Amino acid sequence: MRPLRQAVIDAMLVRGYAKRTQKSYLTAIQQLATHYQRSPAKLSQADIQNYFLHVIKTRHWSPASCRLAYNAFRFLYVDVIKKWSANDFQFDLPKRQQRIPVLLSQKEVKNILEATHTLKQRAMLSLCYACGLRVSELVNIKVAEIDGERHLLRITQGKGHKDRQVILPDSLLYLLRQYWLQYHPTPWLFYGANTQKPISISTAQKY
Repeated sequence: MRPLRQAVIDAMLVRGYAKRTQKSYLTAIQQLATHYQRSPAKLSQADIQNYFLHVIKTRHWSPASCRLAYNAFRFLYVDVIKKWSANDFQFDLPKRQQRIPVLLSQKEVKNILEATHTLKQRAMLSLCYACGLRVSELVNIKVAEIDGERHLLRITQGKGHKDRQVILPDSLLYLLRQYWLQYHPTPWLFYGANTQKPISISTAQKY
């Protein structure tokens, strides 16, 4: 499977896929090959459908796990080896449960923010919540991307590799200024042990 694996890696690199996506796709494809003990290029659509049935029945895969594997297989067969067209690549998968997200009240948000131990933690949590940021976006913010005059934050190459701007409320901008006066971050707004590198996602999640 090595030439095929390299072809998948090259195709993902050209398209600029995130490292986490690359790892997930390669793992899913490797699991499929291991299950059948042959190259995925030699499998039929019936083989793939039976594989989904197998992992659902024996490994109790969730709808989300099935969907991730489906996306990996679709990328392999449609975009890399072009064995099938996008319209032909159709499989029965368990549907994801539709749930209404639980929203926090203003009091609950206030209690969470007040539970932080440092100004850095509070600034990170406030920025993430107020601007609807993903952790991967939060840790990659640079000081230069904050426009204090226009109350804007520029998110560079966020989800979907797209840039966007979000509004910074006055209270949040004031908090960020207090944070800057205490920590003097540069170039990254939230740095790690090495002040010249951004804080890692795992460390930010622990906050």
